Amino acid sequence: MSNALDPIFDPSALQERLNELGFGPLVVDGVIGPRTEAAIVAFKKSIGFRARPYVGPLTLKALFEAPLGRTIQLKDGMPWMAEAARMRGLHEGRDLSSLRKWFSGRIADIDPREIPWCGAFVATAFKATTTEEPPKGALGARQWLTFGKPVKPQLGAVMVFWRGSRTGWQGHVGFYWGEDEEAFHILGGNQSDAVTVTRMSRARLLGARWPSQYAAPNKIIHLTADGQPLSTRES
Repeated sequence: MSNALDPIFDPSALQERLNELGFGPLVVDGVIGPRTEAAIVAFKKSIGFRARPYVGPLTLKALFEAPLGRTIQLKDGMPWMAEAARMRGLHEGRDLSSLRKWFSGRIADIDPREIPWCGAFVATAFKATTTEEPPKGALGARQWLTFGKPVKPQLGAVMVFWRGSRTGWQGHVGFYWGEDEEAFHILGGNQSDAVTVTRMSRARLLGARWPSQYAAPNKIIHLTADGQPLSTRES
């Protein structure tokens, strides 16, 4: 599409960056075809931007400031975060077979179209990369409040939020990616039916947990809101 990309930007650099962030694999040929457009849409959905293939200044800024999952793994010793980041952009409809294959053999052969899968996402990231055991009933978000040990919110922490009411049973769980004044930025599954980074209100936090076999680095990542809306419903 002729209007899919700001004309002053190099399409090949865009494709290389999307590959680095795990939204490929794309052939780096400088041609914005259907696969590149799909990767652009997946990236924009993952950060809460409007899901369309147009790339303007705000998207370019977000794209080239986004942290790399592999960098997290090598620098901070959080293999579960690298694994979770590797899955960014996968959608329960478009990428159903890939998600089911990832879940299968690690927790259960679940259909993410039929059940909330935020807990399954967190559990699979740990099972794929560590010997840390998820809590019993790991598909239930609030069950993660019994996982490992309590910590302050920080990069890589398991973050548990309430849905509906604080005293109810519904919840959501994902990984700390960063924070701003209003919200935590959460890398998680079942966020707009996909693996995304979503802003969630600080007021909804129930607790942060850390795997017992790892030392917590107490690394805080300060991010700007960049116009992303607060999430009120993870589905």
